[in-house]
Amino acid sequence: MRHRLFLYNNSDNSKLHLMKKIILFILTVLLLNHAYSQNETQANYGSISGNFQSEAQYYITDSLIGATAPIEKTLANSWANITYTLKNFSAGVRYEGYLNSILGYPNSGGRNDGIGFPHRWANFVVDKFEFTVGNFYEQFGNGLVLRSYEEKRLGVDNSLDGFRVKYNPAQGVYLKTLIAKQRFYWEHGPGIVRGFDGEIQFNDLIEKFAESDLRISLGGSFVSKFQKEESPIYNLPKNVAASAGRIDIRYNGLAINSEYAYKINDPGADNNYIFKNGQAFMVNASYSQKGLGIVLSTKWVDNMAFRSDRNASLTDLNINLLPELTRNHVYMLPAFYPYASQPKGEWGAKAEIMYKIPKGNVLGGKYGTTILVNYSRVHNIDKQAINDTLPLDAPGTLGYNTSFFSIGKELYFQDAHIEINKRWTKKLYTNLSYVNLLYNYNILRGTTGHDNVNAHIAIADITYKFKPQLALKSEFQHMYTKQDEGSWAMALFELTTSGWFFTVLDNWNYGNPDKNHRPHYFNVGFGHISGATRIQLTYGKTRAGVMCIGGVCRNVPASNGISLSISSTF
Repeated sequence: MRHRLFLYNNSDNSKLHLMKKIILFILTVLLLNHAYSQNETQANYGSISGNFQSEAQYYITDSLIGATAPIEKTLANSWANITYTLKNFSAGVRYEGYLNSILGYPNSGGRNDGIGFPHRWANFVVDKFEFTVGNFYEQFGNGLVLRSYEEKRLGVDNSLDGFRVKYNPAQGVYLKTLIAKQRFYWEHGPGIVRGFDGEIQFNDLIEKFAESDLRISLGGSFVSKFQKEESPIYNLPKNVAASAGRIDIRYNGLAINSEYAYKINDPGADNNYIFKNGQAFMVNASYSQKGLGIVLSTKWVDNMAFRSDRNASLTDLNINLLPELTRNHVYMLPAFYPYASQPKGEWGAKAEIMYKIPKGNVLGGKYGTTILVNYSRVHNIDKQAINDTLPLDAPGTLGYNTSFFSIGKELYFQDAHIEINKRWTKKLYTNLSYVNLLYNYNILRGTTGHDNVNAHIAIADITYKFKPQLALKSEFQHMYTKQDEGSWAMALFELTTSGWFFTVLDNWNYGNPDKNHRPHYFNVGFGHISGATRIQLTYGKTRAGVMCIGGVCRNVPASNGISLSISSTF
């Protein structure tokens, strides 16, 4: 069922059909409100809340950086959420418009262009039950078998559209089940997703352990998808099931969380249509006390792509999410080479230590000094051919052999960095960082013949507050590398005062091996924050690259132009 109004759609019937749905939704809310109010001595009409955001860009062709303006010249992504709440009942709609979609946003064949209501939902609680109908987001455990979520910066929205029931039969026991289809731009994917999840928190369930320092919870998930068989070549499974078990243990400052997932054979575009079962395993351990934090993590993945359409690719119709272990860098230059999770197979490990040197000594100074050291490393897994005649991942076969938690010799990614955060005075604060990245370009970008990138990055982030309403933030970043586009230098200055902010940035690719291609990516902008509303206007250039959040990535094309961003909540 479609919920989009195309700008170029002249069908009055489709528009009328959508308007009837909206009117029916509004009438339902009003009737429920009236029913509740009749039982109150004083009328209670509930509350309405929401938010609005719009990102627009005017494009200019710039051959120096490889930026090409679209025929529309101006593109915009906009959306607004409106939620109505009355006691144990809530409902909402989202109106979205992509006129047309900003360059680099997922938009296969123009699928994302248009305006309409892709989200509408209602939720109510009765006794120990909670019911949701319409669109919703859900996650089981760490997401190894199910995670539907939204990340606007990536253009990811794999929301579920259907029915969900949560049941809390006893204190500390949580059950939920769902059946739905996934959002696929303005339509639905072809598959049906069905799932069940249960969790027991023993300290809440067993009264005598309620105050214990040792806290334990166990959980389990089952998810299946149904998709009609369409291949004339392979006998594809119509139903594919995945299950997972997890445990969480906490004792004072120590916490351990672990989950294992298993999926039956699921041939598709991600794994070259092999019939091998999949597995994933992860452990996160942490310890914290005053001034000290330690995190140790590891993850092993084998053939765990899981989509409601076996032929989908990129960010489309993912049922699960394989969390990344590597750090999401917020600074510009180290973010040039982010890590993308590899569902076909990966092993990774991470260690992070944060220590705050107490104030009052030479190193700590008057305010103390925080030091963070992080190291992460990701390899392939060891894969062996099934026999001497078949290559790895031969379609229609079991693909390859591997052993649980095997580690291959090929390095995918390595990140070693140190940060030193220090407040020198009430007015001066600095964050100094060094990052060393090793990046397997061919694997992570899907290319061949490209050298791996070894980058050394230094960052100085300095903030000086002249007075409570006036501060200057400056960033100086430098990346030295002989691979890819060579070395970069970046400088940023941002002045904030009484709700206004002004930014100037220059990113210079001075070390490009092509001596005729060493451009400056200059940006200048300003903005204003008034209450819950933020407006920003920027002119500048953006390099082509990859943006990743949580191990999920999208390509970002080079651009030159003016950007306008508006957001507000009420």
